[in-house]
Amino acid sequence: MSYEVNGKSLEATATGFLVNQDDWDKSVAEVIAASEGLTLTQDHWDVIEYLRDQYFNHNGELPNNRHIVKGMQEIWSDRKVDSKTLFDLFPGNPSKQAGMIAGLPESMRKGGY
Repeated sequence: MSYEVNGKSLEATATGFLVNQDDWDKSVAEVIAASEGLTLTQDHWDVIEYLRDQYFNHNGELPNNRHIVKGMQEIWSDRKVDSKTLFDLFPGNPSKQAGMIAGLPESMRKGGY
């Protein structure tokens, strides 16, 4: 699988995750999101930026949905954040779908911890 972005072909896994995280930028995120049927809003970008921060600045951490809810509650302190909030944004499973759009590697965990 690959994504075509600005005339360049970017290699992706069979499940749609970028093979090389260095290929990622916002235009790549837009293309991946479009392939998932999503149009990115500021709320989407907040989640994407949170996930990228957690991964690149916290020893490769790929937060599960529960941790994303907690993190976004801190960022969006003016409203209530729950799992439904995240699934409304990323219906294909927030931690996986948002991680894919964020250009992060696929999480192989089987459940919560």
